Amino acid sequence: MTVRVTLPALQQMKHDGRKIVAVVAYDYQMAQIVDRAGVDLVSVGDSVGVNVWGRASELDVTLDEMILVCRAVRRGVTRALVSCDMPYGPLQESPDAAARAAVRLVTEGGADLVKLDGAAEHPDGVTAVTREGIPVWAQFGVTPQTAARAGRPALPPSELVAAMKDQLVREAQFLEEAGASLLDFTHSGSVAGPPVVRAVRIPVLGGLGGGPWLDGRVRAVFPAIGYLASAIDDQAERYANVAETTLAAIRAFGDDVRAGRQIRGGAPAARTA
Repeated sequence: MTVRVTLPALQQMKHDGRKIVAVVAYDYQMAQIVDRAGVDLVSVGDSVGVNVWGRASELDVTLDEMILVCRAVRRGVTRALVSCDMPYGPLQESPDAAARAAVRLVTEGGADLVKLDGAAEHPDGVTAVTREGIPVWAQFGVTPQTAARAGRPALPPSELVAAMKDQLVREAQFLEEAGASLLDFTHSGSVAGPPVVRAVRIPVLGGLGGGPWLDGRVRAVFPAIGYLASAIDDQAERYANVAETTLAAIRAFGDDVRAGRQIRGGAPAARTA
C-alpha cells in the first residue's frame, strides 16, 4: 500500500532534521519516474514555458496551460505531494483573483498545494488562497525586481541576500503568519538561510543558490538530468546527460534506416520462402 506524503509529514521532517526532496516536472512520464524515485514533492513549474515550449519567458504561460500540465503530472504521481505554480497575473491582479485561480489549479488541475511566486509582495493573496482551504508554497527572496527595489541591482544575489538578511527573516515570518505551509527561499545563501530556517516553524526549501542549511532542496528535472538540448554542448555539472544519449540514439536509428537494417523495437522482418 502506497503511503501518501502529507504537509504534516513535511513539517515533521523539518522538526526531525530530515531533508525534504523536491523536483520540478512537467509531464506524465517524468512524474511517474520521480514519484517512483521517492521524492517528497513534485512541483509543476511555469518554467515549462521556457524549458519545454521554447518561450522567451515564464510570464507568457497562462492559467489554462498550467492546469493542463498539472493534470498530466497529477496522473503520474501517487505518493508525493503535487504543487502547481500559479502563473503570473492572478496574484498581481487581486487577492480574489488569486483565490479563484488557486481553486481552479486544485479542482481542475489536481494540485495538492499552490506555489505563489513573489508571495512576499502579495501577503493578502496568500491569505485569500489559504482561506479557500488551499495550502500555499510561498516564494520569496532575491529576484532582479527585489534587487532593483533595494537600490542594489549590481550586487550578486548571494551578497544582496546577506545584506537583506533581517528583512528576509521578517518576510519569512510574515508569510508564515499569512498562512503559508511551505517557503521557497530563492538564493538563500549561507548567511540568510540558517536564520530564516530557525525563524519559522514551516519547512523552507530552495533551489540553486541554496544549500544544506535549508530544510530541503528543489531542482528542475530537465536541467538536472541534461534533458535540455543545450546539455549537448555545455560543460555544466549535472546528474546525467540525457540529451547527449538521445542524440547518439537518434543517430544510430538513422544509421539503421539508411543501411536497410531492422529498427530496434520494430517487428521482425518477414521470412521468405
